[in-house]
Formats: sequence, C-alpha cells, structure tokens
Amino acid sequence: MKEVISAGQLDVFDHKLLAELAVNGRLPIIELARRIGLSKSPTQARLRRLEAQGYILGYRALLDPEKLQREHVAFVEVRLTDTRETALSAFNKAVMGVPEIETCHLIAGQFDYLLKIRCRDMRAYRDILAEAVSTLPYVASTSTHVSMQAVKDAAI
Repeated sequence: MKEVISAGQLDVFDHKLLAELAVNGRLPIIELARRIGLSKSPTQARLRRLEAQGYILGYRALLDPEKLQREHVAFVEVRLTDTRETALSAFNKAVMGVPEIETCHLIAGQFDYLLKIRCRDMRAYRDILAEAVSTLPYVASTSTHVSMQAVKDAAI
C-alpha cells in the first residue's frame, strides 16, 4: 500500500504541477514537465500519484457563459425552517436537481446556505427563484445578491 502524502508534504514540484494544471488541465505532459522543471517521466509519475491520491479530482472544460446565454449570476442566501440532519439532507438532495444552481454551500452564520445561480437574465432568475429555489424543502426565506462583474473567478 502506497503512503498518502498530506498537503503539507507536497514539494515545490507538486505545487507547480498543480498550479499549472489548475490554469490549463490540457497541457501536454512534455510542456507540463518543461514548466515545472522536470523531465517527462518524473512528471508523469507525479501526475499519476497526485491523481491516485485524490489531489486532482478530475479535468473539465471552462465554458463561456455569454455564448451559452448564462451570464446572469446571483448569489442567494437561504434560511431553512429546520436545520436538523433530516432537513439538511432533504435540501441537499433537492438542490442537485436544479441545474441553474452552480454551487451550494452550507454556511455557519446568519443564514444556512449560499447558492450561486447562473442563468440567462433577471427574468429567468425570477422564475428559478419562484419555481425552483423557493420550493426546495424547508426553505423559510431567501435573500438575493446580483453579481455585476466577476473580478476573480478561480477554482483554487
């Protein structure tokens, strides 16, 4: 059994490799090796190890929200009527069925969840709020914050 390396034990090459892939997950291995300062074989071995140990969860394409007509972004604070595990589980499961909810975070604070919703425009958002978000299990109230511009939007 291989030993799993903790985040604190990653070396400078591992960190460089992860930083490069976070910007461009489709870098050819030769280019990735050149950028981190190693040859191809050790870079491939590090990449396989980081994938196997779960540091790299997967690869995906960055889509253009404007071309997909999904440039409207709203952040929604959600308060629940009940925060026992049954209610949280029901809410979590129901959120998965709303494609416009891009992210959902359970929050410690004055509200219970923070949702990031992406859609076509304000009219579409109003429909999503009324027909999807407000009807999720245990929703007591919502408060919306509309994004005017994404100044920085990075996964990590």
